[in-house]
Amino acid sequence: MTGSKRLLNLFRALSPERQQALLDYAEFLVGKEEAKTAVATEPLPIPRPAEENVVKAIQRLMQTYPMLERNQIFHEASAQMTRHLIHGVPASEAIDELERIFERQYQKFLSLTERMTSS
Repeated sequence: MTGSKRLLNLFRALSPERQQALLDYAEFLVGKEEAKTAVATEPLPIPRPAEENVVKAIQRLMQTYPMLERNQIFHEASAQMTRHLIHGVPASEAIDELERIFERQYQKFLSLTERMTSS
């Protein structure tokens, strides 16, 4: 069975809510593949909406922190998505942790940038 057929079979076996979550996650992954257009050095002021799902939070945080290397964050962000989708962690809790992850990565970025400019 090809990968696309297998994916389609798995997709069809999901509830409508899980199908939407999978589509949202696929959109996130496609966005990960797209090239960065402009790189800001400070986080952009994108507020957290009152109601937000985990995938949308990841997308918002990627836009908020365009200077961060996505590959460095991807593993931790995926872990939060898994905690939410598979282990039933509330979205708000997963999003809070995502915000901490992005902030921590931003602090590392600042530290690295400072070391590079002071050399």
